[in-house]
Amino acid sequence: MQLFYAHKIEDSKAFLDPEETRHCTKTLRKNVNDIISFTDGCGGMYVGKIVDFNKKSCTLEIVKTLQTTDKRNFKLHLAIAPTKNISRLEWFLEKTTEFGIDEVTFLLCQRSERKNIRLDRLEKVVLSAAKQSLKSIFPKVNDLIKFKDFIPQAKATFKGIAHCNTENLPHLKNVLHQEIQEILLLIGPEGDFSSIEIKTAFKHNFLPVSLGENRLRTETAAIVACTILAITNQD
Repeated sequence: MQLFYAHKIEDSKAFLDPEETRHCTKTLRKNVNDIISFTDGCGGMYVGKIVDFNKKSCTLEIVKTLQTTDKRNFKLHLAIAPTKNISRLEWFLEKTTEFGIDEVTFLLCQRSERKNIRLDRLEKVVLSAAKQSLKSIFPKVNDLIKFKDFIPQAKATFKGIAHCNTENLPHLKNVLHQEIQEILLLIGPEGDFSSIEIKTAFKHNFLPVSLGENRLRTETAAIVACTILAITNQD
C-alpha cells in the first residue's frame, strides 16, 4: 500500500502539502478520481478520492476510515545526544520510527561531538520512514536542547539514564512493567555522559539502567532500548 501524509483535515476533506502533492500527482501520476490511502500522522488512517489538485496542494474527499494497528499502551520518549556522523543519526531516526516511538529529543551534552542539527531534514527522515512502514502515528522530533536545561523539565512515569560509569546496573527489562505508561530514557554521546550530568539526572529522579554487557554505539543503544521496551510492553 502506498501511503501519503495529509497535513490538514477539515470535515470530510483532507489536503496534501506541496511536496506530497508533487509525489502523488507528478511522480506517481495520480489524477482526479483516483483513490489513495493517507494518514494524518496522529493516529488516523483513511482512504480518499482526489477531487482537485494544483502545484501547491491536493484535495482529497475522505471515502473511508481505516482501522489502525500501531497504537500502543505506553508512550516512549528517547532523549539522545546526536551522533557525529549524520548518516548514523538519520539511520537511528528511521529505525526507531519503524519500531514505534512517540517522541525524540536531541541533547547537547558536555561530550557531544555534534553541536547542531537540521531539524527540517530529520523531520523528513521521520516522515519517509513512517509512510514506508505504514505508521498512523508519527513521532514528535524536538530540536537540540542543552542537557542541563532539559533534565529539570523532563516528566514521565519512568525516567531512566543508560550510562557506562557503573557496573552491576539493573537491566532496563527488569525495572519496567506493563503498568508504566510514560517512559523517558536518556542515551548519551559517544564519550558517554559526564559524571556531573549523571549526578544531575539522579538529582531529578532518573534511575540508572543497563542495556546489557556489550559496549554500544549511541544509535545502537537507542535501537536496543526500543526493542526491550517493545517486548516488555507487549499485550
